[in-house]
Amino acid sequence: MPRHVAKGRAFTRQALQDWGWDRTETSEDTLLLVSELLTNASLHSNGCRELVLTADGATLRIEVHDGTTTLPLHRPAPQPGLPGGRGLYIVERLSDCWGAHAYGDGKAVWAEIETTRLEYGMPVEH
Repeated sequence: MPRHVAKGRAFTRQALQDWGWDRTETSEDTLLLVSELLTNASLHSNGCRELVLTADGATLRIEVHDGTTTLPLHRPAPQPGLPGGRGLYIVERLSDCWGAHAYGDGKAVWAEIETTRLEYGMPVEH
Protein backbone atom coordinates (compact mmCIF):
# COMPACT_ATOMS: atom_id res chain seq x y z
CA MET A 1 0.00 0.00 0.00
CA PRO A 2 2.65 2.64 0.89
CA ARG A 3 4.20 2.40 -2.59
CA HIS A 4 1.04 3.29 -4.49
CA VAL A 5 0.24 6.10 -2.03
CA ALA A 6 3.74 7.51 -2.58
CA LYS A 7 3.32 7.19 -6.36
CA GLY A 8 -0.07 8.92 -6.20
CA ARG A 9 1.39 11.75 -4.11
CA ALA A 10 4.32 12.14 -6.53
CA PHE A 11 1.94 12.21 -9.51
CA THR A 12 -0.23 14.81 -7.77
CA ARG A 13 2.76 16.90 -6.68
CA GLN A 14 3.98 17.01 -10.30
CA ALA A 15 0.52 17.97 -11.60
CA LEU A 16 0.23 20.76 -9.03
CA GLN A 17 3.67 22.01 -10.00
CA ASP A 18 2.80 21.86 -13.72
CA TRP A 19 -0.37 23.86 -13.04
CA GLY A 20 1.46 26.39 -10.83
CA TRP A 21 -0.37 25.33 -7.66
CA ASP A 22 2.51 23.84 -5.70
CA ARG A 23 3.48 26.47 -3.14
CA THR A 24 0.43 26.91 -0.89
CA GLU A 25 -0.95 25.24 2.22
CA THR A 26 -3.83 24.06 0.05
CA SER A 27 -1.40 22.19 -2.21
CA GLU A 28 -0.21 20.32 0.89
CA ASP A 29 -3.86 19.65 1.79
CA THR A 30 -4.34 18.26 -1.72
CA LEU A 31 -1.51 15.78 -1.19
CA LEU A 32 -3.09 14.68 2.08
CA LEU A 33 -6.46 14.24 0.32
CA VAL A 34 -4.84 12.01 -2.28
CA SER A 35 -3.15 9.98 0.46
CA GLU A 36 -6.42 9.49 2.33
CA LEU A 37 -8.42 8.53 -0.76
CA LEU A 38 -5.76 6.05 -1.92
CA THR A 39 -5.40 4.55 1.55
CA ASN A 40 -9.18 4.15 1.84
CA ALA A 41 -9.26 2.36 -1.53
CA SER A 42 -6.63 -0.07 -0.23
CA LEU A 43 -8.24 -0.65 3.14
CA HIS A 44 -11.89 -0.86 2.11
CA SER A 45 -11.91 -2.15 -1.46
CA ASN A 46 -9.66 -3.95 -3.90
CA GLY A 47 -7.20 -1.07 -4.13
CA CYS A 48 -6.98 1.83 -6.50
CA ARG A 49 -7.55 1.14 -10.19
CA GLU A 50 -7.06 4.73 -11.29
CA LEU A 51 -6.22 8.16 -9.88
CA VAL A 52 -7.63 10.99 -11.96
CA LEU A 53 -6.91 14.69 -11.49
CA THR A 54 -8.90 17.20 -13.51
CA ALA A 55 -9.03 20.96 -13.32
CA ASP A 56 -11.21 23.61 -14.86
CA GLY A 57 -11.39 27.30 -14.09
CA ALA A 58 -13.13 26.75 -10.77
CA THR A 59 -12.14 23.41 -9.25
CA LEU A 60 -9.49 20.75 -8.97
CA ARG A 61 -11.13 17.33 -8.80
CA ILE A 62 -9.41 14.26 -7.39
CA GLU A 63 -11.00 10.89 -8.22
CA VAL A 64 -9.90 7.50 -6.97
CA HIS A 65 -11.50 4.58 -8.79
CA ASP A 66 -11.57 1.15 -7.17
CA GLY A 67 -13.01 -2.30 -7.77
CA THR A 68 -16.05 -2.39 -5.49
CA THR A 69 -19.45 -0.78 -5.77
CA THR A 70 -19.91 -0.40 -2.01
CA LEU A 71 -20.15 3.31 -1.31
CA PRO A 72 -18.32 4.73 1.70
CA LEU A 73 -20.27 5.34 4.89
CA HIS A 74 -20.27 8.91 6.09
CA ARG A 75 -19.63 9.38 9.78
CA PRO A 76 -19.96 12.95 11.07
CA ALA A 77 -16.84 12.68 13.26
CA PRO A 78 -14.39 10.02 14.38
CA GLN A 79 -15.20 8.20 17.59
CA PRO A 80 -12.69 9.12 20.32
CA GLY A 81 -10.59 6.19 21.42
CA LEU A 82 -11.59 3.97 18.51
CA PRO A 83 -9.24 3.23 15.62
CA GLY A 84 -10.24 4.19 12.09
CA GLY A 85 -13.03 6.41 10.87
CA ARG A 86 -10.80 9.41 10.26
CA GLY A 87 -10.07 9.13 6.53
CA LEU A 88 -13.32 10.53 5.16
CA TYR A 89 -13.51 12.98 8.04
CA ILE A 90 -10.16 14.39 6.86
CA VAL A 91 -11.40 14.39 3.25
CA GLU A 92 -14.54 16.28 4.30
CA ARG A 93 -12.57 18.85 6.33
CA LEU A 94 -9.92 19.58 3.69
CA SER A 95 -12.03 19.57 0.53
CA ASP A 96 -14.73 21.97 -0.57
CA CYS A 97 -16.97 19.03 -1.41
CA TRP A 98 -16.66 15.29 -1.85
CA GLY A 99 -18.76 12.33 -2.82
CA ALA A 100 -18.85 8.91 -4.41
CA HIS A 101 -20.68 7.15 -7.19
CA ALA A 102 -20.85 3.52 -8.24
CA TYR A 103 -20.62 2.40 -11.85
CA GLY A 104 -20.39 -1.03 -13.47
CA ASP A 105 -18.01 -3.06 -11.32
CA GLY A 106 -16.46 -0.22 -9.34
CA LYS A 107 -16.84 3.21 -7.84
CA ALA A 108 -15.16 6.58 -7.76
CA VAL A 109 -14.63 8.51 -4.55
CA TRP A 110 -13.90 12.14 -5.33
CA ALA A 111 -12.99 15.40 -3.65
CA GLU A 112 -12.93 18.92 -5.05
CA ILE A 113 -10.92 21.97 -4.11
CA GLU A 114 -11.69 25.45 -5.37
CA THR A 115 -8.79 26.60 -7.52
CA THR A 116 -8.73 30.02 -5.88
CA ARG A 117 -7.55 28.28 -2.69
CA LEU A 118 -4.66 26.80 -4.65
CA GLU A 119 -3.81 30.09 -6.36
CA TYR A 120 -4.11 32.47 -3.44
CA GLY A 121 -3.68 30.33 -0.35
CA MET A 122 -1.06 30.88 2.31
CA PRO A 123 2.42 30.14 0.93
CA VAL A 124 4.34 27.23 2.39
CA GLU A 125 7.73 28.21 3.77
CA HIS A 126 10.58 25.76 3.31
